Amino acid sequence: MLRAYAHDRFHYELPEGHRFPLGRYRMLREAIEAEGIAQVLEADAATDDDLLLAHDPLYVDRVKHGRMSERELKAFGLPWSPGLVERGCRSVGATIAAARASLEDGAAVNLGGGTHHAYADAAKGFCSFNDVVIATRRLRADGAISRVLVVDLDVHQGDGTHSMLGTDPNATCMSINGGANYPFRRVPGDVEEDLPDGTGDDRYLETVARLLPVALDRGRPDICFYLAGADPYEGDRLGRLAITVDGMAERDRLVRDTMREAGVPVAVCLAGGYGRRIEDTVAINLATVRVFARHSTAA
Repeated sequence: MLRAYAHDRFHYELPEGHRFPLGRYRMLREAIEAEGIAQVLEADAATDDDLLLAHDPLYVDRVKHGRMSERELKAFGLPWSPGLVERGCRSVGATIAAARASLEDGAAVNLGGGTHHAYADAAKGFCSFNDVVIATRRLRADGAISRVLVVDLDVHQGDGTHSMLGTDPNATCMSINGGANYPFRRVPGDVEEDLPDGTGDDRYLETVARLLPVALDRGRPDICFYLAGADPYEGDRLGRLAITVDGMAERDRLVRDTMREAGVPVAVCLAGGYGRRIEDTVAINLATVRVFARHSTAA
């Protein structure tokens, strides 16, 4: 059975009306447990040693001890609290655990993660610690992997990930972004395309199908980190690419089937999702988990 790593029980408070959809993670876990499509496990927290594989020590200290400046907090977009730090470390731990599990089972999922705007020394766009970069370096340090492919299909470019992996000869970053969307100062990826508002299913899926083989050929990876953002969806408040529910599911199947055919394990992170109805984001995430439950080889 697919292993899915959760961290929603580690709660933090947000101001009333805040646009970050914190409740989606609990709703998703409960839906998965009710449907029985995955074994839900609680993730261990990433250690300081893990965080320091990707982040500047002074930055880690500022985040962990509430010493971020007002400017840093504004770029981050979330109010600091001890609970937020714990949740962030658990989210990173979930990606590390999902990566390890995927090497054994073919696929595994972090029911969150995909914090791709976090830089080595800066928090941005709801992202404090960059889970994929940390997991990459942790598994390398453990001798489990060497070459990595990041397939980032969140609608927002993973600028933080690109900034840390861009000079890494054993990492390839593929992304398909909303061209008019955040972040407005980009860091180039390896295999990348910007799409216009209102793109729709046909062009979007053609782009995914065209770029995946290019990224695989370039990356020759031992593992794929797949950021399965729900925000390209037509009902997303921040997305604007106008992809239907069916189109989102077909995207996930394209990634699954391409990686399965190449024999590449997939660690899935759910990344962004800001549906006008939180239930729609949860449904898209649940469909992603269903797709990769069919990729896992675990009994």
